[in-house]
Amino acid sequence: MNFAVRLGAVAAFTLALHLPSVSAASGWLNWRGPNQNGVSSAKVKLPDKLELTGPNHRWSYQVKGAGTPVIADGRVYAFGFYGQTTDVEETLICLDVKTGRKLWEHRFRDYLSDTTYNRYAIGAPVIDAETGNVYLESTCGELFAWNRDGKLLWKHSMQEEFGRLTFPNGRTGALVVEEDLVITDGITANWGTDGPASNRFYAFDKKTGELVWYSTPGIQPIDSTFATPVYGNVGNQRVFYQGTGCGNVVCVNARTGEPVWRFRLSGSGVNADVILAAPDKLIAVHGKENIDATHHGRLVELKIPTEYPAGQKPVVLGKEAEIWRNDDFVSFSSSPLLVDNRVYCTIATGSLVCADATTGKTLWSEKLGPDQLHASPAYADGKLYVPMHDGTVHVLNVAGDKPRVLSVNKLDGLCLGAPSFYGDAVFIFTKESLHCFGPKASAASIEPSPLMPARKPSTAPITQIQVVPAEFAIIPGESVTFTVWGLDASGRRVKKVSEETKFEKFIPPTALVKSEVDGTIEGNVLKTTKAAKISAGAFKATWNNLSATARGRVVAGPGYKENFDAMPLGQKSPTGEEVGFPPLPWLGARVKWHVLEKDGTKVAANRLDVILFQRTMNFIGKGDEKNYTLEADVMTDGTRRIMSTVGLVNQRYVIALTGNSRILEVTSNHERVKESVPFDVQPNVWYHLKTRVDHDKNGPGGVVRAKLWERGKPEPAQWTIEVKQKQIHEEGAPGVFAFSPQSQKRVFIDNLSLTANE
Repeated sequence: MNFAVRLGAVAAFTLALHLPSVSAASGWLNWRGPNQNGVSSAKVKLPDKLELTGPNHRWSYQVKGAGTPVIADGRVYAFGFYGQTTDVEETLICLDVKTGRKLWEHRFRDYLSDTTYNRYAIGAPVIDAETGNVYLESTCGELFAWNRDGKLLWKHSMQEEFGRLTFPNGRTGALVVEEDLVITDGITANWGTDGPASNRFYAFDKKTGELVWYSTPGIQPIDSTFATPVYGNVGNQRVFYQGTGCGNVVCVNARTGEPVWRFRLSGSGVNADVILAAPDKLIAVHGKENIDATHHGRLVELKIPTEYPAGQKPVVLGKEAEIWRNDDFVSFSSSPLLVDNRVYCTIATGSLVCADATTGKTLWSEKLGPDQLHASPAYADGKLYVPMHDGTVHVLNVAGDKPRVLSVNKLDGLCLGAPSFYGDAVFIFTKESLHCFGPKASAASIEPSPLMPARKPSTAPITQIQVVPAEFAIIPGESVTFTVWGLDASGRRVKKVSEETKFEKFIPPTALVKSEVDGTIEGNVLKTTKAAKISAGAFKATWNNLSATARGRVVAGPGYKENFDAMPLGQKSPTGEEVGFPPLPWLGARVKWHVLEKDGTKVAANRLDVILFQRTMNFIGKGDEKNYTLEADVMTDGTRRIMSTVGLVNQRYVIALTGNSRILEVTSNHERVKESVPFDVQPNVWYHLKTRVDHDKNGPGGVVRAKLWERGKPEPAQWTIEVKQKQIHEEGAPGVFAFSPQSQKRVFIDNLSLTANE
C-alpha cells in the first residue's frame, strides 16, 4: 500500500514505497482507502448531495454501524450489529455493491466484556489484496479470517489467549494487512514479562492465523486506543506508525515487531490515525491532555528518522522533533486528511478546521455541528465528505480560500465512521443503516483497479530467523509444530529452514521466574503428555549461528487441580505479608493475585494495592475448551455491610458470589446476560462454587448452571441457579474472577478443580 498524501506528489511517492502484491482484490480495502489516508485519487464524478429521498440514493441496508464499510470487486463488507439489549449481535455482512443484496453474513455475540450503551461495531474489516480474504476483530476481541465467500479460515480470542482487556466505550478499531501479516493491537495483560497491562501489537500469518510476532513499543498505558497503523519505509526496513494508549506515537518494524522509535504526544491515548506526509514528516493529532500544557488537544508535524537506527531501540524522540504545533485542533478520534498541502480535521466542538501543512497555521474553521465524536472526513472528486455525530453529512468544496458547502444531508441515525468510495458511489454508515449514494443511471459502472505485479520472495542472504508461532497455549496431550523462517536483512521472508533448525528449552537470563514447559522437543515439534503439568517457558531455535526464541504455556485442561500448596512464599506484599504468586500460566494473574497463608493452608487472594486491579478476570485454560465443570472454594473478606465479589469463568460466563448484593449471579456482558438468585452471603465463610454449561442436543441453546453451598456440608441435589440461553456460548476458557469495590475487601480461592462434564 502506498501513502501518497499530497495529491500532487502521488506518483513520485508511490514509486518510493514497497508495494504488496495485488492479485485477488482491488477497491477500498481498508477504512482509510487505497492510500490509507482517507483520500481517493480516482478520477470519477461523485454526487454533491446524499439525500435518502433524493435521486442519488441507490440503496440502504438496515444494520446498525459505527465504522466504515470496505469494498472489493463488487462486494461491500460491513461490520455492524443488530438488537438493543439482551439480543445484541455483531455481524460481518457481505452485500452486492450494485443492489445492496445480502450475499452472506456471519453473526457473533459479545462475551466477558464491559461494553455498554450499544457501543458496538466501532471499527472496520480489512480486505487482503493478495488473497481477497476478509479480516475483522469484534468488540470483545475475537479475531476472524474469512475468504471472500464467507468461509471461516481461522479465529482467535484475544481476551482468552493474550489477556486483551475490554472497556465500556467498546472501541475496537480496524486491523491492517501488510504483506504476509494481519496486525492488531490492544491493551493486554498476558503472562511473564508481558503480564503487566500495556498497549501491545500482535501480528498473525494471514493464511494460517499463527502468531508471528508481538511487540510492546510504548510505556504504561493510561487509555485504550483504536488508531490504525500507517505504513512506510525507514531505510530498507518496512515500518508502521500509530498512536497508542500511553500517549505516544510509535514506529514499529512491520516484519519483525521491533520497536524503532516513539514520541510522547499526549497525556492519554492517541486515537486518530497519523498521516505520513513525506518520508521524513509525520502529522498527528489528539484531543486529550497535553504533557506540557493545561489545555487539551494538539496537531503536530514531526521530523522523523529516514535511516533505521542502530543500537538500542526504541529511540525516544524529544520536543526537537516537532516542526510545528497547532493547539486549535482538539480531535479525540477523528482522523485528519492532507490534501494539496492543507490539513483538514473535525474537532470536538463540531467544527471542520483547516491548517497550512507547511507552517501549521490555521487557515479557516467552519462550524458543522454541535459536537463531534469518532467520525472522520474523507476526500474524493475534489470534495470533502464530512459525517458528523448528529447524523448529518456535509459535502464541501475546499478548493478556494474558504470552504463552500454544497449540501447538508440529514441521515437516519448518528454517524461515527468515515465515508468510503467505490467507483461513482459513496458509502455512509449510521447507527441505523448502511447507505449507498451515486448516480442511478450508472449504478452498474465500476471497473476493478489495474492489478499490480505479484510480490516475489526475497532472494537475498538470510541474516535472521523467525519462529512461528511466536507464542502458544496448549492443554496436556497436545503438541505444537514450529515453523522457522529465514529472513533477509530487511525482514522479508526468504525460505523455511525448520528442518535444519535445532530447538532447545531456554530460560532468558532476565527472567524473574525460572520456568520450563513440561514437554519434550522432537525436531521442530513440542509434545506433551496427558500427565503434563501446567507450565510456561521459552524455546530457542538455532540455524547457521542465527537464533530466535518463542514462548508458550501448558494450560489447564480436564483433570487440572490446584490447591496452591506447592506455590512457594517468601516474598513480601506492600502490607508486609509473606506471599507468593499464582501459577505462571494463568493469564495476567501474577500482578493481580497473591498466594498466602489463610486458615492454616495456602490460598489465592486478589491484590488490593493497585486500584486498577480492583476488578480482575484471569484465564487458566484455552479459549476453545467446552463441556467442562469448574469448581472451587471461595470466600469474601468484609463485614455485613462491605463485601466483595468472587467467582469462576465457565465457557464465557462469569458465575459469581456477589457479597454486597447477597446474590449468586450469572453474567457475560452485564447488559446482555445478567440473572441472579438470592444467597445470604456471610463474610469470612468458605463456600464451594460448582459451575457448568450444557448445550441443547438440538439447536443453539443451552443452560448455565451453578451450585453454591457452605464448605464442609453436603452438596445440594438441586442447582442453585439455572440460566437458559437461546444461544449458548459454544466454547470458552476457564478462569477466575474477583471484584473488590474501591479495593477495600479482598477475596480468596482454594481447591480449584476442572473436570470434563459427565
